[in-house]
Amino acid sequence: MTQLDIFSDPICPWCYIGKANLDRALLDHPDHPFRIRWLPFMLNPAMPAGGMDRRQYLEEKFGGQDGAVKAYTPVLEHAEKAGVEINLDRIKVTPNTVNAHRLIHWAEIEGVQTAVVSALFRAYFVEGRDIGDVETLADLADGAGLDASLVLRLLNTDQDRQEIVERDAAARGMGVTSVPTFVVGKRHAVPGAQPPELWAQVIAEITAATRAG
Repeated sequence: MTQLDIFSDPICPWCYIGKANLDRALLDHPDHPFRIRWLPFMLNPAMPAGGMDRRQYLEEKFGGQDGAVKAYTPVLEHAEKAGVEINLDRIKVTPNTVNAHRLIHWAEIEGVQTAVVSALFRAYFVEGRDIGDVETLADLADGAGLDASLVLRLLNTDQDRQEIVERDAAARGMGVTSVPTFVVGKRHAVPGAQPPELWAQVIAEITAATRAG
């Protein structure tokens, strides 16, 4: 198997689109060689614990309402092409994602990491839920087969919080500046929401190399 590490943040629309494109390629190639691991990268590591009003956040980040609209126009175009739903009007809060990343970390231990990542993307971009809220995260954990009461108890402690912060810092230290960033075989970095065709090509190349070796 080939390790495919994905640096991602569950409030990143390009990560959501990138996952959909990868999923399509994997569906078309069920014998793909990838062992997938999701790694943390926080778009807003200094975000207040309770998050920010979404409109205020976007206008501050993109220099007003017009800038926010301009920034999200290509997002919506690519989302439609990838076949994913984004309901921006439902998103009221831009959360701090450290707790979401803690949940993703615990989900890896239990073998349901991709299911939890999928649930987080859907909760945020489709349903407009606050994925910084511990009760919401516990509910999503339950839906993925995790022990919701245990997750809630852990979220109300600092368990693994420092590890997430350190992993985020390590990602920046190795040169990750934006997400999604895919690292194939611990060697080749592939930045951005790549189309399914690229992943099909990567899968073919890895498969051929494996057979030849």
